[in-house]
Amino acid sequence: MTVIDDLAAPLSGSPRTTVREKLPLLLGALVTSAPMALGCEAMLPAEEVVMMGGVPVRLRSLRGRLARLLYDQRYGVSTADFADLADFGLDHPDRVYYSPAHWGTLRRALPVRDVGAQDVFLDLGAGKGRMVLEAAGNYPFKQVIGVELSPELAEVARANLVTTRLRTRARKVEIVQSDVLDYDIPDDVSVVFLNNPFRGRTFAAAMDRLLDSADRNPRPITVIYFNPVEEAHLLSTGRFRHLRTVTPWRRKDTGVFGTTRVYTVS
Repeated sequence: MTVIDDLAAPLSGSPRTTVREKLPLLLGALVTSAPMALGCEAMLPAEEVVMMGGVPVRLRSLRGRLARLLYDQRYGVSTADFADLADFGLDHPDRVYYSPAHWGTLRRALPVRDVGAQDVFLDLGAGKGRMVLEAAGNYPFKQVIGVELSPELAEVARANLVTTRLRTRARKVEIVQSDVLDYDIPDDVSVVFLNNPFRGRTFAAAMDRLLDSADRNPRPITVIYFNPVEEAHLLSTGRFRHLRTVTPWRRKDTGVFGTTRVYTVS
């Protein structure tokens, strides 16, 4: 019996009831009592459908939501919930919403062996700070910086830095509340993370600021781009070279959403 079956058994009169039949109750039970079930999302079938409140829900979607909530509970943070920037008076065609990258995105794209004690990590559009937490907790960065436009989201990110159960390996971690177009990228930044934080002219201007920093202090810079909607712009500059693509487990295509692409800046 799997961990997920163990937890589900009390929710039904019959221990033979399938996990699929128990999922509507299981979701609530796991969130409150099962940080030990991390990784259980891999045990659930991907394409089946369950009924929740009379509404059909694909297990793939439910599985992802469940995993995000489990990680948040395990680490003592709040990063999972979607946020529309319009709710904060920041609606703009180039900047629409906060939707967190998956836990583990950074670890799959950036081997720990590639990070040294002088490296500096920058998350542009840090939202509630999930990738800041992952960078600070899993890598020996000299400094980890998250830049976020919304004061409300920046405050949530700062609170997560206080409440997290992740042990911090980075020497310094900070959240900066700023418009990326007003933010001067430090000239020692060596790893930049983007989770489709902005598009169009805002994206182009932000990348110009990154290239200005690279020109002021020539150095190796790695760009990790999750949901790389503006990849065409990166490549059109002639300054970003694609190194590799990381796709979700069990997915064969390399479409934009859910995919991470890694580049180096020249």
